[in-house]
Amino acid sequence: MKNETIYQEVTGLLVKLFELDAEQIKPESRLYEDLDLDSIDAVDMVVHLQKRSGKKIKPEDFKAVRTVQDVVDAVERLQQES
Repeated sequence: MKNETIYQEVTGLLVKLFELDAEQIKPESRLYEDLDLDSIDAVDMVVHLQKRSGKKIKPEDFKAVRTVQDVVDAVERLQQES
């Protein structure tokens, strides 16, 4: 999966799961401060990403995730591991 495809997937997930406005989601948007997600929301997102990718996401891979782009990068790294 290419970076842009992953970005679209993550954006779609944020809109669907958390009823966010797609207009407010940008690569530099901070998950907690800008998008008002909390740690439970982040776990929900990881679970959905795992289901979509069919791969296990290690908790340490998501500890450093702060922005939408960080999520995209983490998913891309996961894809490259296979």
